[in-house]
Amino acid sequence: MRIASSQFQASMNRSLQINQSVIAKLTEQMASGNKIQVPSDEPIANVRLSRLRREENIVGQYIENIDAVKIRLSKNETYLTSMVGDMGAARDLFVWASDGANTPADLNSMVNSLSALRDSLFFNSNTRDQEGKYIFSGTLTSTPALAFNAAGAIGSRYSYIGNNGSQDVVVGNGITQPANVTVSGMETYLNQLDTAIDLLKQPTVNASDPVLQAALKTALDGTDTALGLVSGKIAQFGGAQNVMETLASNHSNVSLSNKIAITDIAQLDYGLAATQLSGYNSALQATYQAYAKVSGLSLFNVLS
Repeated sequence: MRIASSQFQASMNRSLQINQSVIAKLTEQMASGNKIQVPSDEPIANVRLSRLRREENIVGQYIENIDAVKIRLSKNETYLTSMVGDMGAARDLFVWASDGANTPADLNSMVNSLSALRDSLFFNSNTRDQEGKYIFSGTLTSTPALAFNAAGAIGSRYSYIGNNGSQDVVVGNGITQPANVTVSGMETYLNQLDTAIDLLKQPTVNASDPVLQAALKTALDGTDTALGLVSGKIAQFGGAQNVMETLASNHSNVSLSNKIAITDIAQLDYGLAATQLSGYNSALQATYQAYAKVSGLSLFNVLS
């Protein structure tokens, strides 16, 4: 059977193009380390990769959210712990002031300390974050948690002007975690403090005065109530931190599994690729040699 020169050339060109295409693809794969260069290389594997990468992005966002919430909770806990310290110091002073043997000078001397503690509690309640947002105002982050009306009557000058809204952050599939707490109720305690301070600073204050003793008892009971309120919020932070740790660990395990699966599907087997590249290079060289040799043949070679 005779083969026309045009047929031979077309066949050889097609073979060269196939070999060169495969070599180029293997070279790209070895350069990038990925065996899937375009979706059409392995459609099913590409779909699996897309799903795994999408899930990995979602899990990664959960982990970032958890880290952000943990930082916020830790900062909030620091401020609340400071408030607990202030209220503990105020409680000691109220216990001392309740002693009927105190002189007017003794009672007057407590005013500066109690005033400083009151102002510290007010300041910490209106703490702002690095973005200038109030952290204890619920969802009204542009509004201070507490307001002070200097012209108001003693015992009613402090008020809570935030709300009790929760700033929920998504930390898992269908799972949210509040990233804030409020100081609603602190205004009541500050008003109790304010009343006691006003009575204690009077020059003629009498330790046995029933009005003073009633105000001190109210302030002492209010201190215990406020301590319970704030300590309860700190305890909530501890529980939330434990939940966050567990979720973060679970998400990390899922992320690790995703990354392993992505590597298994997408990563190139360099040993296999190198063997294939060597084989196709050899085939390409052999094709070139065969093409050159056959192209130089003619009937005269046979006749001779």
